[in-house]
Amino acid sequence: MTLSYLPRLFCLLFGSFFLVYIAMASVVALYAKFALRAAERLRPQAAARFLLSVRLLPAGLGVCIPLGLCLPSYLWLEPGTPEEMVGIPFLMAAALGAIVCATAIMRAVRIAIDGARFIRNCRQSGNEFRLDGHGEPVFAIGSLTPFLALAGVFRPRVVISEGMLRALSAEELAVALRHESAHRASRDNLKRFGISVVPLPFFAGQRCLDKGWSRVAEFAADEEAVRGDSRRALALASALVRVARGGGEPRSEFAISFLGELPDLSLRVDRLLAGAPAAATAIHRHSRSAAAMPIALVCLAIFVLRPSTLHGVQAILERLIQ
Repeated sequence: MTLSYLPRLFCLLFGSFFLVYIAMASVVALYAKFALRAAERLRPQAAARFLLSVRLLPAGLGVCIPLGLCLPSYLWLEPGTPEEMVGIPFLMAAALGAIVCATAIMRAVRIAIDGARFIRNCRQSGNEFRLDGHGEPVFAIGSLTPFLALAGVFRPRVVISEGMLRALSAEELAVALRHESAHRASRDNLKRFGISVVPLPFFAGQRCLDKGWSRVAEFAADEEAVRGDSRRALALASALVRVARGGGEPRSEFAISFLGELPDLSLRVDRLLAGAPAAATAIHRHSRSAAAMPIALVCLAIFVLRPSTLHGVQAILERLIQ
């Protein structure tokens, strides 16, 4: 099939995205169990970052390689001929890539609308106020079922029920709110949003990674909430048990419940009662990331801008597209 210059460019971008995504997703599916075992040997904060990186690697490379390598080589080296042949297999890959991207966009819009609607309903039916020791305002809803969640993507808000306020003691409530504050500080809602909008996994291994990341993210928030204090740990474990007995559940797909995943609840309580270690200091982690980012960007720019790199990419693309 013959296509003009601009349609070939879009075909190239979507097709290369799909091929990279499928290849990397296959690798991730193959080594998912090894990644989960490796994460068990890490602290929860490090394990959450590691599993998130592995989970988003296929989509991340699927976007970065076409935009960072294929696009520059095409614009620089591809002659602006009116029309050129494109093979049927690559056209099919491009169509599938476009479908995957469209699915991700529609899912992102749906989740964003769902979260905004949930926050709006809470604002209309509940009261916004500040609790002692908790800096951010919270929404209180009239339900008598114990319920506590962090809702929203970019500006997450704590939603709590009247039943939760009645069920927990002041100490239990304070440490439960510290747990939600830890999720907010780690931007876990945004990370979960990224996992959710990435095209639906083709492999069961990626679903295992989703559950694994959710588990260690809850462990990390628990550690940040108690910070090695045995009294806080006991209070948080008691709060989890009380809420679980009350049957509290999330009200929205993107309102992350205080209970997290119910199958992991006993593990969280056992870790707290056993004395979970104190949370790692976030300053050192962020400083290392900030120092590594400029170096990584410079190395990437040097690699991409080398003429030999672009010529090699163009040769590969010519073989694929035909």
